[in-house]
Amino acid sequence: MRVVVMGCGRVGAALAAELDAAGHEVVVIDRDPAAFARLGERFRGRTITGQGFDRAVLTDAGLVGADAFAAVSSGDNSNIIAARVARETFGVDRVIARIYDAGRAEVYERLGIPTVTTVPWATGRLLRHITAGTGPVVWRDQTDSVSLVALEAPPAWVGVAVDRLAAAVGGRAAAVTRFGTCRIPDTDTLVQADDVLHLALPSDAVRGLDDQLQRGPSDA
Repeated sequence: MRVVVMGCGRVGAALAAELDAAGHEVVVIDRDPAAFARLGERFRGRTITGQGFDRAVLTDAGLVGADAFAAVSSGDNSNIIAARVARETFGVDRVIARIYDAGRAEVYERLGIPTVTTVPWATGRLLRHITAGTGPVVWRDQTDSVSLVALEAPPAWVGVAVDRLAAAVGGRAAAVTRFGTCRIPDTDTLVQADDVLHLALPSDAVRGLDDQLQRGPSDA
């Protein structure tokens, strides 16, 4: 999928890097060309210097036909203007804006534009919103034997060991993202609500993954 990210601060750079690492086509817009240094040397996407709500800049970024747009600059006004232009002018269905003022965020949610505020796990919510419906697989080996999946913690498994959940689907726990921090779980790590679980498992197990996790630990 093609994603345009406006703003290359801490959140925007982290979001763009994660999407790029997962194999998506990513374009990042920022007024300050020095901000692109946050993307790191491994970033394979495009960068464009300019105002993210400028229609010419958005056109140059490939927003026509893009799958998603994230407005995550440091300014509420810039983010919401850009989000509305992406939705209303370019017809992008999957649009999200970062809003610092929680009161204003509620207003824009009513307009149908999802928002995130300055919570530490903003990047996680942005990533889940943008990639929703594209499936949990973020990487496959060249022989399509092993897949790495990223999924939100299933409610039925909250309070259960992460290793037990991974074993129930025939895989192993690679990492857990919690409150914006990713780490390798140990044997005592329990699943918490809002965790993002990264599991390595046989590719042929991906198709039935949702059904297995919905059944919960008592049936595993």
